[in-house]
Amino acid sequence: MDRFEYIEARLFEGENYLKREKSVKIYDGEDKTQYVDGEVVLTTHRILWGKPGDIPKGLTCLSLPLYYVFCLEEENSGVFGLGGPKRILLHLGPALPGKGPGPAVVSPYHFIKFSFKDGVDPVFYKALNDAVNAKAWERTPQQQHTSSESVNTSTKSPVTPVNSKIRSGIVGIERSIEEHHRATDESISVAFQDLRKLMEKAKDMVSISKTISTKIREKQGDISEDDTVRFKSYLMSLGIDDPVTRDAFRSDSDYYVGLAQQISDMMVAVLMDCGGIMSLADVWCRVNRARGLELISPEDLLNACKLLGTIGAPMSLRKFPSGACVLQLNSQSDEEIAKVTGQLLEENGSLTPVKLSQLANVSVLLARERLFTTERRGLACRDESIEGLAFYPNLFLTKAA
Repeated sequence: MDRFEYIEARLFEGENYLKREKSVKIYDGEDKTQYVDGEVVLTTHRILWGKPGDIPKGLTCLSLPLYYVFCLEEENSGVFGLGGPKRILLHLGPALPGKGPGPAVVSPYHFIKFSFKDGVDPVFYKALNDAVNAKAWERTPQQQHTSSESVNTSTKSPVTPVNSKIRSGIVGIERSIEEHHRATDESISVAFQDLRKLMEKAKDMVSISKTISTKIREKQGDISEDDTVRFKSYLMSLGIDDPVTRDAFRSDSDYYVGLAQQISDMMVAVLMDCGGIMSLADVWCRVNRARGLELISPEDLLNACKLLGTIGAPMSLRKFPSGACVLQLNSQSDEEIAKVTGQLLEENGSLTPVKLSQLANVSVLLARERLFTTERRGLACRDESIEGLAFYPNLFLTKAA
């Protein structure tokens, strides 16, 4: 927060309005601040934050020059981390001498966060990223020189150009906002036209794929066994098999049972290829990719996976002590996981979650849980240090006298 300064909400010469967002609060690093439910205005040079209505009135607000920002990123949230981003994290350079007074004299953090109540608007994030990369403030001296020449010229001639735009004060901000809204409306109209065309093409592709699938099942025409196998492989990757939908069932319980059966049929081969276990977030991505346009929510997937045991599926939902949820084949017991991981520990001398993920071709999350399972079975010892987390073979068992 020591990079912010108090300033009147007026545009500088050569500075242009870009975007505005409401219901925004500021974090000083990981700490909450008193600046909540405010309004953010992005310009080519700065980020302005003020209480609702203060910025259009030209009142005092917080100002963060964009030349402090050298990196920005989004923070995701939601179930399984699949929800949209709620915050923008800005990594900042050190405060420069001569900075005006602000809300903090010194801060222990070198980054701040803007938290958006309704989620981060991709248009706002792109505009902010483009403004940081454009570095319009570096061209300001030249623009000021050009503007001073135009002022001298206008002094000689009393005639004011009709198309000249006022870029300072309240009028400049309001006019820039109106122009930006007009351009946004045009962009949205074009985007919806393209989206409608894409949906029409997608429906045609799904219809064609279903026709091909029906012909393959009935073996119509001159289709060999090799062609059948190849076509089925293509169709499975496209996800054209008729998906289970809620409309086809009278109750939610019947829908979840049908969805659980479909997940079981589809994920058996996938789990066998990836070591018998997969995180629920990855399962959600695989299932929705195969379902095409009939997407399911993370909650529906979780409720369906809870019923896998009741339908006699060869897999089940498991929750590790850390809280991570996975889909695991019933043949993959803890004893088997600990045995295989213990052998890898003996061969390599030590393993980190990252190294095991590379060896076993699994995610780092699953590799970490495998190592913890091996530790609970007494086949591994854990070492936590500033260098990270590492596991070693349990020599107390193998080297005991």
